[in-house]
Amino acid sequence: MGGDTSTYTVDDALLVLGFGKFQVLMLAYAGMGWISEAMEVMLLSFVGPAVQLEWGLSSHQESMITSVVFAGMLVGSYSWGIVSDNYGRRNGFLATAFVTGGVGCLSAFAPTYISLVAFRCIVGIGLGGGPVLNSWFLEFVPSRSRGTWMVIFSGFWTLGAILEASLAWLIMPTLGWRWLLALSSIPSIILLLFYRMVPESPRYLCMRGRTADALHILENIAVINKKQLPSGILVSDHIIENELQTCQTEGLHLLSVRKLEGKVIEEAENQVGAMTTLSLLLSRKLIRTTLLIWMVFFAHAFSYYGLVLLTTELSSTSRNCVPNDFHKIDSKNKNLYRDVLVTSFAEFPGLLLSMAVVDRIGRKLSMSAMLFMCCILLIPLVFHQSELVTTCLLFGARLFISGSFTILYIYVPEVYPTTVRTTGFGTASSVGRIGGMLCPLVAVSLLHACHQILSIFLFEIVIFSSGVAVLLLQQETKGCALNDTI
Repeated sequence: MGGDTSTYTVDDALLVLGFGKFQVLMLAYAGMGWISEAMEVMLLSFVGPAVQLEWGLSSHQESMITSVVFAGMLVGSYSWGIVSDNYGRRNGFLATAFVTGGVGCLSAFAPTYISLVAFRCIVGIGLGGGPVLNSWFLEFVPSRSRGTWMVIFSGFWTLGAILEASLAWLIMPTLGWRWLLALSSIPSIILLLFYRMVPESPRYLCMRGRTADALHILENIAVINKKQLPSGILVSDHIIENELQTCQTEGLHLLSVRKLEGKVIEEAENQVGAMTTLSLLLSRKLIRTTLLIWMVFFAHAFSYYGLVLLTTELSSTSRNCVPNDFHKIDSKNKNLYRDVLVTSFAEFPGLLLSMAVVDRIGRKLSMSAMLFMCCILLIPLVFHQSELVTTCLLFGARLFISGSFTILYIYVPEVYPTTVRTTGFGTASSVGRIGGMLCPLVAVSLLHACHQILSIFLFEIVIFSSGVAVLLLQQETKGCALNDTI
């Protein structure tokens, strides 16, 4: 870099600064966004049946209230990823929090079925921005402890699910579904209140050539964590890689840091401008990773939401095996909320297991082992079991699928470079939403039609195929620094 001047990257700085008070504050903020998303998704289990009874809806109309949310998330996951990669992480999650919180509260006052469906679809678009907060927080965490802290971050989803079930238990029997919708939007509104206090990702700023702004944020982290930054000049990983290539090809001809940085950023921006983001994800270097991740994300979403639904269906001794519409659930039945609350606790052991293995044996092996264990636990459910055995098997299956899902949410933003990180993550999440939408229409419908063997066998195929796909992924990201460019 000219003379004896030393340089360092954002990864180098974060390793020196460690995980301190600053990251804890960022964890709390990002965790509130994850709580918000979990609450908005979980409330679908309660609002649909309640609205159906109050407004006399058909089963198809009730299912639309849920389906439009996932359809909105499918659109939002991809769209907000593009916004975040091009205009900044902060702008991305500001927009998503505004849409989710504002329209979520507004949907509590929906006068008609059509307006409620429209509002919930827009809320789904806002919820699609969840990967933006995930990627933003990821870019503040030192590489050596990234897996552990991202598992802790994922725990906020479980906390949000439990909070929503508890809130529904208290609110629904007395105040009704409108109050539940309004109160569930509070976490998103909290994000808006504290928005000005949160910084942009220094890694994103570096990639955009705004090293002075990135350095200012790193200096603030150093002050709050009571550490010192490395000596030298801050540069992005791409600058160092490009300079090494230049040194090899041009010998002693070295560019200055400023000149080289401007050249690299200009090339990166021109590349994104010339190709669509989707084309970058499907480029020669990323296509195998992208297609496998899409397959794994689809399978995880299909299986996770399916197991949540099967917990109620297979564990209920009062369920009649007849090929009819979904059962109408009385919104004043407190046992419903109690059962959902209890089954949600299955995710806590999954989080602990993920935390124990993610930074020890790696992302790929952890995910594949958990998926295969989930398959093993589902095999006995091909045949009818007692309620206790069924509950225990589903509890274990949900433990492993939630643990694997947690690690997947760590692996995907790690494997993509900063230039397309949130877009790649968001696109994969969109594919997952398709799995979430198809699951009740296919697997659970088979169960209602008294085809339990076919239903469980379908889950077995999807989960096992996902485990194989994980093993076919080329890159293990345990302990690796995040890449800035393809």
